[in-house]
Amino acid sequence: MHSSRHARARCQQRGIPPLVVDLLLEFGSRERAGAGVSKVFLDKGARRRVKAYAGTLAGVLEQHLDVYLVVNDADDVLITAAHRLERIRRH
Repeated sequence: MHSSRHARARCQQRGIPPLVVDLLLEFGSRERAGAGVSKVFLDKGARRRVKAYAGTLAGVLEQHLDVYLVVNDADDVLITAAHRLERIRRH
């Protein structure tokens, strides 16, 4: 997946490691978030899959898993990334 310059800058500014972005894209749940974009985040099931995949690294990664990504659906471009400060409400 291609990421925009904005997304790369936000990940760096917010301390979101590329490994976490990759895990979110691989195991995360997608939900439509508006006109042509989706939110990718880790729900309970996705967290279990990440922990099973990461093994002993799961404890280290735990503090980085409250992150979400905004992805453009049309051309699959990462738009931005941020830390979740509140629960994602599903519609």
